[in-house]
Order: sequence, then C-alpha cells, then structure tokens
Amino acid sequence: MAFESLTDKLQNVFKNLRSKGRLTEEDVKTALKEVKLALLEADVNFKVVKQFIKAVEARAIGSDVMNGLNPGQMVIKIVNEEMIALMGSETTEIQMQPGKSITTIMMCGLQGAGKTTTTAKIAGKLKLKGKKPLLAACDVYRPAAIKQLQVNGEKQQVDVFSMGDNQSPVDIAKAAIEHAKKNGHNVVILDTAGRLHIDENMMTELMQIKEQVEVHQTLLVVDAMTGQDAVTVAKEFDDKIEIDGVVLSKMDGDTRGGAALSVKAVTGKPILYVGMGEKLSDLEQFYPDRMASRILGMGDVLSLIEKAQENISIDEEKEKEMAARMKKGKFDFNDYLESMKQMRKMGGLTSILSMMPGMGRQLGDIESMVDEKQLARTEAIILSMTPEERKNPKLLNLSRKSRIARGAGVDMAVVNRFVKQFEQSQKMMKQMPGLMGGKGRGGFGRMRFPF
Repeated sequence: MAFESLTDKLQNVFKNLRSKGRLTEEDVKTALKEVKLALLEADVNFKVVKQFIKAVEARAIGSDVMNGLNPGQMVIKIVNEEMIALMGSETTEIQMQPGKSITTIMMCGLQGAGKTTTTAKIAGKLKLKGKKPLLAACDVYRPAAIKQLQVNGEKQQVDVFSMGDNQSPVDIAKAAIEHAKKNGHNVVILDTAGRLHIDENMMTELMQIKEQVEVHQTLLVVDAMTGQDAVTVAKEFDDKIEIDGVVLSKMDGDTRGGAALSVKAVTGKPILYVGMGEKLSDLEQFYPDRMASRILGMGDVLSLIEKAQENISIDEEKEKEMAARMKKGKFDFNDYLESMKQMRKMGGLTSILSMMPGMGRQLGDIESMVDEKQLARTEAIILSMTPEERKNPKLLNLSRKSRIARGAGVDMAVVNRFVKQFEQSQKMMKQMPGLMGGKGRGGFGRMRFPF
C-alpha cells in the first residue's frame, strides 16, 4: 500500500520523541533530519521537503513547545498540520455549473495512467450525487479506447457518446454537448487521447478542444507510481493547457506516495480524487487531513465509515433481525457469508485495517497473515452446507461434516477447525453485545466482519 514505508519510518521517529519527557533543540533537529530522509525516500520533491522541514522546525523550536506538558506530542501535531497544509488544507470538489446548465469536464493525461477508467469512475461518483453524466469518446487513436469507455459506461449505467474513430476529437466534443442538451444530461465528460509522452500534437489537440468548446473543468490523471515524474507531468500540462485539478491513479499499488505530497506544492493545483483499485468503485475523494492521518499512522475512520455507507446496503428489517441474533450469539453461517460479502465490497480486510488508528506499522504483518485462499476455502465450506445446516450449525454431526469436507475439497480437520472457531465467535459476540449491531444508521452498526 502507498506510504507504508514512510508511515513506518515516521512512527519510529515519533516513538523516540514521545519517549522523552523533555525535548531539547537538538532532539527536534535530529528528529526532523530523520523525517527529511524518510520524505526524500518516499520520492517527495526535494524543494517541497526543504520547505516543509523549515516550516515545522520554525514552529517546533519554541518555548511553548519545548516547555509544554507533552512536547513530543506537540511536535507530532505540528508535523500533521504542516502536512495537511502541504496537500492543500481543504477538500476540493469538481465545480458544477449552476441550475440546468451543462458542466463540461475534460479529462487528460499520458497513456497508461488510467485516464479512461478514471473517467468512468468519476461519472459513477457524479451519478451517485444525482447528476446525469454523458461520457464522450474523444480518443480516436488508441485501439479499443472507445470500446473500453463503452464497456465501463455500461457497468456504471452511464450513457456514452461516440462517433467512431474517423472524426476529429473537436467535432466529437461539440456533438457530445449538443447530444447532452437534447437528452437531458447535465454533465459531459470528455475522454481525450493520451500519449506515451508529452508532445506538441497532444497539447495542440487539447487546446483546440478548449478553444472550440466551453470546458469548465480540466482534470489531469497521473500515475502515482511514477513518483516525482507525476509531478513533472502535472506541471507541464498546467503550463501548457492550464488544469484545474489532479486525480492520482494507482495509489493502492507499490508506490512510495511522493506525488500526493508534492503535486499541490509544485503546481498549485489541488488533488481531487485518488484511485485505490481497479474496480470502478475504487475512487476516493481526496481529503488532505485524512491522508495526513493515514501517512502518520493515525488511521482514517471517517473514510472507513463513508465506505461502509456507500457499499453496504441491508434491508432495514433484515438488519434488525441480524443485529438481534448477533447480540444473542445466535448468528448463523448465512450471516457469516453476508459479512464476507460486505467486507469484499469495502476492499477486503487489509483495506479496512489500513484505515484503523494505530494499524499502520502492523499492516505488513497482517497482510502476511491474511490468507485470501483460506477465506475462499471458508466460503467453499459454507456453500457446501445445506440451507438447513447453514441456519442451524448444531446439525453438523460427523457424517455431515464429512460430506461438507468432500464438497469443499478440504480435509475433515479443516471443517472441524472452522466450525470450532465459529462457535467461539458466537460466544464472544454474546459476551460483547455493545460491539454488535449498534443503533447508528449506515455506520459501524452495519459492518460485521468474519473474524
């Protein structure tokens, strides 16, 4: 996951600061040297790091901090605040035109950055907010680009406008807006062509679209895995065509994350979204304060709750019944299957734990312990049961377990171990009813995980 190495190093620095009852100026400078090195290794722009460390040091070395009740914690607070300021302080939304006017968004970026997929992801986000977006296929060069947009549009249940690959992108953009006016769409998203590198032809085409069509927002998609190169690309695009914001794709990959900490400071343009996976739902609003919390290992509970609200939908009566059963320790294997389904919708156990406070340093160990194959075997065991057995685990005698083991393709011992763990979970939940169900609508009360 992005920032894992940086988080680990920063937490080591902060642990040393917290262990000191009193801080000297030398303690702070030594700690900030380690922070500087960690940021540079995370591929954060050198000038950005230099300014960041200077700002933190100016605030941290002062009598209010040094003589405070908890100076170590105060320094960490300052680092957090400066990191938020570095990434933009406030969350930036796509600016929509008022009333019934059509908002035109132009997507741009280099080939391979995930622009077309991100375009469909944004359309899905806007649709959830009550908008009626239209995707316009303006990439007439890349083979299968139009088809990819059509497939993704269908998955998002969003209309796609195409004129094939024999028309100019400018003409397609114009026609798309006319089509939107006639068919009640209030957002048009132009998926323009990318190149393997920045060239004059691409920039000229983008400028022509902006000259011929009123573009309200120009969003640049950059690959977070390219590190400082992503920042360089963002600056070049902004200098030539003037972008309004950046979307960082592939933030879930093996990336050091430096782009997220550098883009705003170098270009002055905000990050609007971050792509956290290949699914069309894996796009998160960028919150500087929440991202800073993740980087510093403080978790991101608000994003976790929002993810639960977006991805988990349970019938109200069914929810009440399930909550009541869990409080009594009487939940069954059907409930277990449902909890596994909910967890997958939220990105899996590792994704959920990465947002929990204090889990940053342990995440690598947890990832090695979470065996996806084991979870699949568990699901196979439950699906090998009859409906009656799933409702009533007490029916599972020796012969039934033997049949289930054969059906799931596992040893009898695996079935026995799983059933025993399930019974222990029932007892635990019965002892802790306050953690199950809850009264909050759409929050943690709806999240039930199979562990």
